[in-house]
Amino acid sequence: MSKESDPMETHFVNQGPCGGCCGSPQPQPEGGLSRRHFLHGMGAVGLAMGGLAAAAANVRGATAEPVPAEQPFPRGATLRVKPILVFDIPTRGDKSSWRGYGAIHTPEAARQEAARIEKELGQLKQKAEFAIQVEPVQVLNSQSGLAQMSIDGTDLCIVYAAGSCTQWPLKTPMVMFVRHRSGPFYLGFEIAHWRFLRQSGDAFALKGYDTDDVVVDSYDELLWRLRAMYGLKNARGTKMLTIGGLCAYSREAQENGPRVARQVWDYEVVNVTDAEFSKRLGAARADQQVVKQVESQTAALLSLPNIKLETDRKFVYNSYMALYVVRQFLHETGASNFGFAQCMGHDQITMLDTPPCLVLSMANDEGYTAYCHTDLSHTMPGVLLRWVASRPAFVCNSHYPHDGLFFVAHCQAPRRMNGRDFEPATIMTHYESDYGAACKTHYTKDQVVTAVIPNLVCTRWQGFRGKIVGSPSYPACRSQMEILVDGDWKRLLREMEGFHTQVVYGDYTREVGYALKRLGGHIRWDCFSEPV
Repeated sequence: MSKESDPMETHFVNQGPCGGCCGSPQPQPEGGLSRRHFLHGMGAVGLAMGGLAAAAANVRGATAEPVPAEQPFPRGATLRVKPILVFDIPTRGDKSSWRGYGAIHTPEAARQEAARIEKELGQLKQKAEFAIQVEPVQVLNSQSGLAQMSIDGTDLCIVYAAGSCTQWPLKTPMVMFVRHRSGPFYLGFEIAHWRFLRQSGDAFALKGYDTDDVVVDSYDELLWRLRAMYGLKNARGTKMLTIGGLCAYSREAQENGPRVARQVWDYEVVNVTDAEFSKRLGAARADQQVVKQVESQTAALLSLPNIKLETDRKFVYNSYMALYVVRQFLHETGASNFGFAQCMGHDQITMLDTPPCLVLSMANDEGYTAYCHTDLSHTMPGVLLRWVASRPAFVCNSHYPHDGLFFVAHCQAPRRMNGRDFEPATIMTHYESDYGAACKTHYTKDQVVTAVIPNLVCTRWQGFRGKIVGSPSYPACRSQMEILVDGDWKRLLREMEGFHTQVVYGDYTREVGYALKRLGGHIRWDCFSEPV
């Protein structure tokens, strides 16, 4: 990679005739965003942040080989969970209230409960679509033992509050689990709200904790919180490969995206210049073994019964060739995210001999996070959604909400939208240039989706749950969704910020909100859908 290019130099995109998504990055005018080094001096340390090394290893192969279509969607770094059972051993008194609520007051009852917890968590682990490592249950006969615990390497503690637990002295996040109907009655069911969250007062008083951090009986409720923490762990410390540098479509994103990515999400950026990429691409095109592999991939894709080709076949071949080179750089750098800065510009389209739309679509289907443009304002929510949902996120242009409908469109779109099956698609030209190969994915009608709309200053994400009611073909970016908003679309219309939207199959509105809360409150979450 070039040592002369600064990965933190962000260019501002001059909007083209479509008013938003097209145009080419222009040089930053004098007096604009100052150059600064991204995670300066961190080096390999950045790879270890948030389990990135393991996550990146799981989404890239040992070589630049493609990921087989039948391979399960790659998992990230394992979420390490520590269950803790807190109970009390009361001493009988004469004519006095010597015993608190609850059915667990002896070491034997606690041992039985610990065995029950291990069995239940084992079942939860099998149900989860993401990787969880559950440590043995730690049994404490008093909450005073919490402060003495050593839980290095733990991502989340689950405290089973069978007895009095009104404090949390550790820095590791926790979720409190209490029983009402699911087993032996817990004291925590009585006092979790008053004594723990409100610290014996009327107002919430325990910093960083609220009702989202207490679960009653339900392991399904516990599971989505673990999913949120898994997503957050794998999103933090993302290593981003920028082909042509960082690029933003607004001055606000240009000025704030790199700072938030570095300070809040621990991102590391590695830049590959167009010259470096072009040189590597030329070598790949001259390698007959690579040519044979790419030709085979092209034929295999176009032979699928749910793929229709409406552009020149050579553009599909060119897309696979570009993806081969991208995989090489991802493997060499350990990155799991990438984008083309000037994906709409003449130079990069000429370099690839196709817009990178199909390249990005296929990369997302393999488990990477790959979005047109290298705009951090929409990269950060896309990466979180990919890890939370264990499936690709579709970055797209937002449109004017009306009559409960939210329309989105873009020319790069994953097909493996549920993380398993490939939606039917038409391979056609990129709309604005009417050139090359782009993917029009035909989305499943009535599919529930989550939409996240980040603002440009990277301080607020807006979101909602919706249902796909149409996948039309308007004269716009090729992949299109008409989403019926399940929520207050009029408030969304009044308050909507940003420009791009990230969409995933499934309802993950709770997980996104919980993850952002655990991020420390740096990004506000406004959800326009009521919890289910």
